[in-house]
Amino acid sequence: MADASATSGLVAWWDEPAPGPENMAADELLAAEALALGRPLVRVYGWSEPTVSLGGFQRLADARAATMIAGLPLVRRPSGGGAIVHGTDLTYAVAVPRSHPWGGDPQVLYDAFHESLAEELRQRGVAAERHPGRSRAAGDEERFLCFDRRAQGDLVVRTAANTTDGDKILGSAQRRLRGAVLQHGSLLLEPPPIAAAHPGLLRLHPAAAAWDLRHLVTAWLTRVAAEAGGPLDTRLDDFAPSRAALMADAAARFRNPAWLSRR
Repeated sequence: MADASATSGLVAWWDEPAPGPENMAADELLAAEALALGRPLVRVYGWSEPTVSLGGFQRLADARAATMIAGLPLVRRPSGGGAIVHGTDLTYAVAVPRSHPWGGDPQVLYDAFHESLAEELRQRGVAAERHPGRSRAAGDEERFLCFDRRAQGDLVVRTAANTTDGDKILGSAQRRLRGAVLQHGSLLLEPPPIAAAHPGLLRLHPAAAAWDLRHLVTAWLTRVAAEAGGPLDTRLDDFAPSRAALMADAAARFRNPAWLSRR
């Protein structure tokens, strides 16, 4: 009988910060590997410099018109959603085969990650909750920045100053690729320099500054792995460097101006 743990649970890597094209290339390879292995894979990482990642369907003209991000490097994600100013956040990418229980309804994969973090944060004293979403009339799809939007399942913390929609600390977006689903998510830790109105987890809950971030993420992903029916398998090596040959070709495409200007 096959060992169920070989395909259940979650395999995770924590990579060193990298430039935008390399991060997106690694995430695309993650999706291909998840399909080949038939199980969920996740990569957690940072950015080597402040960078704006555009949603796969956002227009480059809108980014050029957004003077607040002028001068920052741009990269286009494969996934959808709004633009994110990286540098004060922690980013994750999860890839699952479309045949996996999480590969069907998009909300199921969102909720697996968002509710697991909400549970971990609530245990640590942070009143985090999933947002119910806003009506189309709110115009969220027209808002350039991801953290100005509120989608169903976004993780928010309600404060006395923001009781209606709360302050968003985690947002995610998906793209259905050939045979796999790739989901990107950003956990905002501190306000981005260009968006002081987005406080981030450490401003909303100052005690979190004393937390070991890796311990928090491990506890979060352990909960996610349990939802997937197995253990968390944390790899000691980095995902990207061990796949350098494939990375070079993939990163070149994300660096190509033709990819950035495809919308």
